[in-house]
Amino acid sequence: MKEFLIDILQNEILVYVLMAAVPLVWIIPFALFAVWWERKISAHMQDRLGPMRTGGWHGWAQTIADILKLIQKEDIIPAAADRKLFNLAPYVVFVGSFAAYAAIPFSAAYVGSEINIGLFYILAVSSFVVVGLLMAGWASNNKWSLFGAMRAAAQIVSYEIPVALSLLAVVMIVGTFDLQEINRAQSGYFWNWFVFQKFPLLFVAATIYFVASLAEVNRTPFDIPEAESELVAGYHTEYGGMKFALLFLAEYANMFAVSAIAATVFFGGWNSPFGDFMSGPVWGLFWFISKGMAFIFVHMWLRWTLPRLRVDQLMYVGWKVLIPFSFVIVLGVGFWVMLAR
Repeated sequence: MKEFLIDILQNEILVYVLMAAVPLVWIIPFALFAVWWERKISAHMQDRLGPMRTGGWHGWAQTIADILKLIQKEDIIPAAADRKLFNLAPYVVFVGSFAAYAAIPFSAAYVGSEINIGLFYILAVSSFVVVGLLMAGWASNNKWSLFGAMRAAAQIVSYEIPVALSLLAVVMIVGTFDLQEINRAQSGYFWNWFVFQKFPLLFVAATIYFVASLAEVNRTPFDIPEAESELVAGYHTEYGGMKFALLFLAEYANMFAVSAIAATVFFGGWNSPFGDFMSGPVWGLFWFISKGMAFIFVHMWLRWTLPRLRVDQLMYVGWKVLIPFSFVIVLGVGFWVMLAR
């Protein structure tokens, strides 16, 4: 057995495959848990109980039952749809979401690919999601799907600018796109986290990033691409079964990805808030996931609290509020760094 494991570790291709499978092993259970968690959060906010029966304790197996039902459904393709693009779109969306996990540092001991342009890579590869959404909307040959896809593309492209600028403020201070180096630059106690540095510049940058990330993943109050009251279900109106499950899985994978970036860049990543106490690779994984889940809780909290914006309001917030503030933050940090040097 020992020799077999050594042979596997010596085979580079198998090692890469195993490393690539680790995020997938995380995404699937996380999505199942997050859907159940969101149901319970929304229920308690509305003075309900939510799922209570399937699986026993608080209906913990309800989402598992739902996904088993989804994967058994008939694969229906609309007669007038573009079959090739219709079938390919969910996979493009999921690949764009999944590929971002290659550079996310889960702990000091594990990162899929420790490249020195990790942050830039994540911003670039996540653009595949836009392509997939446009494919889904166009190929469905449904006006609601097309409206939803066009809204999603306009929204994501618009809000990528404040996301990139807010992250650039930290990159200017650290001098690298390497997410592991950004983590190490925040080692020590929680007041070393960038959100508390260069106050209030980086605090405002973190706020801008969080608001813009909600729009990036189509979460309330920026969920107009799938507005049920206007567009039925937006770009995934015609999808069912496993294809719908893939689109749903990609949405929750994106939620954790943007939360993980916020935790890494502004909130210390895998660093313990108590310095060397409760630190190390295992504790680092605990702190990283805990911070990511805390942001996801806020995503869910806002969904069941705020109303949806109109299209014109969404564009106004992006182009006339977040982007000008982001430029001011970048200029402010630039002057700060120049004076410090």
